[in-house]
Amino acid sequence: MADFTAPTQDQLLAMQVCAGIGELARNDRFSAATPDLIEAIAEGIAAFAAGEWAPLNRIGDIEGARLADGVVTLPDGFAQAYAAYVEQGWNGIAAPAEFGGQGLPFTLATQVLESLGAANLAFTLLPILTTGAIEALQHHGSEEQKALYLPRLISGEWSGTMNLTEPQAGSDVGALRTTAMPIGPDEFEGRHAGKYRISGQKIFITWGEHELAENIVHLVLARTPGAPEGSRGISLFIVPKYLVSEDGSLGERNDLVCTGIEHKLGIHASPTCVMSYGDNGQCIGELVGRENEGLRAMFTMMNNARINVASQGVQIAERAAQQALAYARERIQSPRAGSADKHPVAIVEHPDVRRMLLRMRALTEGARALLYYTTGQVDRGRLADRAAAQRAELLVPLAKAWCTDTGIEVASLNIQIHGGMGYIEETGAAQLYRDARIPPIYEGTNGIQAADLVTRKLGMEQGGVLAGLMDEIVREAGDVTALAGLARGCARIGHWMVEEASLDDRLAGSVPFCTMCAVAVAGSQLLRQSRAVAAGAAPALAALKPVTARYFLEHVVPEAAGLEAAATAGAELLYSLSTDQLTA
Repeated sequence: MADFTAPTQDQLLAMQVCAGIGELARNDRFSAATPDLIEAIAEGIAAFAAGEWAPLNRIGDIEGARLADGVVTLPDGFAQAYAAYVEQGWNGIAAPAEFGGQGLPFTLATQVLESLGAANLAFTLLPILTTGAIEALQHHGSEEQKALYLPRLISGEWSGTMNLTEPQAGSDVGALRTTAMPIGPDEFEGRHAGKYRISGQKIFITWGEHELAENIVHLVLARTPGAPEGSRGISLFIVPKYLVSEDGSLGERNDLVCTGIEHKLGIHASPTCVMSYGDNGQCIGELVGRENEGLRAMFTMMNNARINVASQGVQIAERAAQQALAYARERIQSPRAGSADKHPVAIVEHPDVRRMLLRMRALTEGARALLYYTTGQVDRGRLADRAAAQRAELLVPLAKAWCTDTGIEVASLNIQIHGGMGYIEETGAAQLYRDARIPPIYEGTNGIQAADLVTRKLGMEQGGVLAGLMDEIVREAGDVTALAGLARGCARIGHWMVEEASLDDRLAGSVPFCTMCAVAVAGSQLLRQSRAVAAGAAPALAALKPVTARYFLEHVVPEAAGLEAAATAGAELLYSLSTDQLTA
């Protein structure tokens, strides 16, 4: 696989133009985010990712995580690379300063994870889950829980997980059966009074067991006695691998074990665990927040994770584009069509290969622009900007769904450019395609993201949040008529869905509508970038950015506009066959 170089210049441009990080730094909370510091972090993580994590990407795929006697091990080099990550302080970029973090914008933390994930997607799932646990405890934990757990989670000495899924439940979290029984003062010699015995099994737990961190803090959804049925009866618990004393020291091993790791299509270096809690009736958990409010706390963690999964789409696309560009320069095949010179040329000279390469670049940059526009709105929401917080809520499903779909398309084009060699594992192109297939599934499938868009998110302000965003895109589009037309189409469909469409009709059109909205936002952000570059920003991108933005606006945007018929077709055709007829 080609050497990895972090796309630092495009990241800096996206943070500046799309996230508006300079404006964020004018607020006291983010005043430390000076241009010099931002550039130093971007360049520092680029060097770290290329030097420490990228070399482990291939061996991680070939050897993968392995389980023996309840212990998961990783290939040689992972422990040393993670120790270096912790030592250099990369885990706490946006975490609260009072617990050892740097208190910088979420946008900057996203950039760190983007570079790491493009270097090694499977490995980067470890800090992604930890940052989600930090977010959940920061917003929903007690002061005692924050003081005990946050400093070591923020440093990376301890890692975190999210435990939702159970074998019988799948995406239906309300169907979970894991239980939490209160511990009385006479049990365990009174040491765990007020806590809970956790019992149950969870599946698909990312980095649920490993030896890279000193402790693993599992956040587990479970039911207490007498809890209401469904999602209203779910509570959240801290269940550490090793019990933690009041002074933060580690005690005995908790009654939990990894009973298996999944043999997956991709992300082989990320142990996807089957976790069993309380086999001996001794698993100790601690309630986060109040009983029956666990889903609210978990959604805080999940919202963070969904943005970071959107970033994974960008990460895969970036790595695949870099590999394709390198191969297209090196692979000599056939003379240029119509040329008087009949000597074979590098395939980058052939029109269709150029089309694919330019499409890969445009899609990757568009996805990155949408990602950082989303993180910028998240940061403003944390500064009590209610309109920005609502816009961020709207953008999350767009980013998660479209960026991860983009990762698949760009990884597929990488294989196509490699030709037959792309289908051979040794080139590494197949690994990227395999790895790309999971982000559209986990943290809520992309169909769930689209459903969320046309129900909860479209319902904000009776459709006004979406309408306001699309109106803004139309105004800024100016003479870019295709972009303005797409945004008007999105607004038109949104109005129809709010005022006229049935729930089935909205859901039937949700996926094409989600794509349309995401492309409209990405196109508007690329247009902003192109105009900024024309005005002197990012001189290193002066030649490239206008061309990639133009391709996106002239090719990708019209394609998305063509989805309007599918978005408004309704559900009638989908149910014109009976279930037996459809599945015969």
